[in-house]
Amino acid sequence: MPRATCLLLAAVLLLAQGAARAADPVPIRIGYVVTPPELQPVLFARPEVTKHLGKSYTMEPLHFKSTPVMITALAAGEIDIAALTFASFGTAIVNAHMTDLRIIADEFQDGVEGYFTEPYLVRRDSGISKVEDLKGKVIATNGIGSGVDMAMRAMLRRHGLEDRRDYSVVEVQFPNMKAVLMEHKVDMVVMPAAFAHDPELDKAARVLFTQREAMGPTQFALWTARTPFLEKNRAAVVDFLEDALRALRWYLDPANHAAAVGIVADFTRLPAARFDGWLLTHKDQYRDPDGLPNLAALQHNLDTQHELGFLKATVAAGDYVDLTLVKEAGQRLR
Repeated sequence: MPRATCLLLAAVLLLAQGAARAADPVPIRIGYVVTPPELQPVLFARPEVTKHLGKSYTMEPLHFKSTPVMITALAAGEIDIAALTFASFGTAIVNAHMTDLRIIADEFQDGVEGYFTEPYLVRRDSGISKVEDLKGKVIATNGIGSGVDMAMRAMLRRHGLEDRRDYSVVEVQFPNMKAVLMEHKVDMVVMPAAFAHDPELDKAARVLFTQREAMGPTQFALWTARTPFLEKNRAAVVDFLEDALRALRWYLDPANHAAAVGIVADFTRLPAARFDGWLLTHKDQYRDPDGLPNLAALQHNLDTQHELGFLKATVAAGDYVDLTLVKEAGQRLR
């Protein structure tokens, strides 16, 4: 075979291989901590909502024990989309110097009018009737510097109380909050939606204040990604967000409530009754059906984080936002 022909065939093969690689679905690795409220592991459980999955992208949900660990994975290139709380987002910008991080979509919000807001509970027999009564008491938080921890500190500071000087804080995982309150080991706990709707707890405890009262509406969790990944894979990410919005709307449709509860119950291996009365309803935290975060609330949350000393510098939220992808995805569904 003539040398020119061999070179031509080799070039054609290289072009073909390059085209095949270009056509391969883009792998999207997305992190999560707990389901619910995060839906990543079950989001695409219904195949009829995923138009692009397996074609332009693949999706792999990866579990992390906390959002700070997710920041480390994002920095190491081990994850593509990180679901961060507003507190972890601020930390990623200021402490991890991740200035190429961008908010690409809403995950869920707390304190939206008419929806669930996390309650801070005291025992009915505790004698605690106002925030000032927490002086000298022990308060449980899920983690120092977490979103609910900052809301608690903001509320107590407003009433003249400061950590260590006026009260003590201990870290307790959410599933154990009820037990430590009922056993008189702490005087106040905070409950996410997954644990707040408990008739036994309602009989023994009452709400002293809510996160909305402490901090106003909170842009609690966000989907974030780094700009090099977004620039390289924009088309695939828009396809992914289109499918994610379609799936979210399926989950939020009251007609699909029983099926949605069943999917979450199967994944968590908990009884459906645990979720039936509140999950993905107005008794749950708000999820924007267009995937758009509340940036004004986010800015207020970040400012509070700075004022409480958990951020060394202020963060201008608008400098770290790229909602063009989710807006393009949303336009396709109209």
